Amino acid sequence: MTAVVTLTLNPAIDLTVTVDTLRIGDVQKATAAQSNVGGKGVNVAGCLADWAVKVTATGVLGRFNDDGFVEFFRAKGIADAFIRAPGETRTNVKIVESRRGVTTDVNLPGLTVDRVLVEATRRRALADLAVGDVAVLAGSLPESLPADAWAGLAADLAAAGARVVLDTSGAPLAAALASDAPALPHAVKPNRAELEGLVGRALPTEADLAAAARALLARGVRLVVVSLGADGALFVDAETAIAARLPAKTVLSTVGAGDAMVAGLVAGLVEDAPLERLARLAVAFATAKLDRIGPHLGPRATVEDLAGRVEIRRLA
Repeated sequence: MTAVVTLTLNPAIDLTVTVDTLRIGDVQKATAAQSNVGGKGVNVAGCLADWAVKVTATGVLGRFNDDGFVEFFRAKGIADAFIRAPGETRTNVKIVESRRGVTTDVNLPGLTVDRVLVEATRRRALADLAVGDVAVLAGSLPESLPADAWAGLAADLAAAGARVVLDTSGAPLAAALASDAPALPHAVKPNRAELEGLVGRALPTEADLAAAARALLARGVRLVVVSLGADGALFVDAETAIAARLPAKTVLSTVGAGDAMVAGLVAGLVEDAPLERLARLAVAFATAKLDRIGPHLGPRATVEDLAGRVEIRRLA
């Protein structure tokens, strides 16, 4: 069975606070509050575990407040391979405005992660990966690490035969996709703004986005997924380009929807699914996540029903 290892170097505890409308400068009461363990790789692992995929989560956690992560991994059946470091894992505050359906993020600084901890994480990931397995490198990098930290890890894991899925942005994404990168990821999932930042120009149309995705394929990436929020996503490989979306639905929170899309993409890779099935899963995972807070996917039957209703268009 194909195994999955997720790597998260800048995890967080996500405190989601719900208000009717956020009034800056005012004292106001929250209508709800919920704390969940987080970080992109942790979120991806949670959704995959709900899909009954064998998954190991690694990265760096603060040893002084890891109780919630330990309990989460135990409850989900996720193998906990995180390296513990002195200090506390950061807390990120997410303020959800229920009337407008928008979220404001306030992200705190993370742990100081050095090359020794990165090397320990690399060794731990390699211990759980075989040829053909999937390694998910997800999220931002701690400020203490250079922008090419993900690029180096991606190259090492790819050299071991893993299919590397990278979900990051800005300088770390650019470094991992640079022409002199030692090895490129198997798949990347930028959103429109991240892809525009990567290519240095606006990409207003589907044709523009598909062309930019194909330029990444020409560099050596095997699959590019461009997430477009409520408009779904584009899925582009060497043979095919697909636009996939579901009709709009009531949204409790958009937090983690992108991570759920990565989990759906990975679920497709684990199945060795054709591109259309992979696209259906990725969009269905993201949509199912919209009415849940925290790294949870929901019932498999619900997700499969959503996958069957995804609208697929093939692009020229």
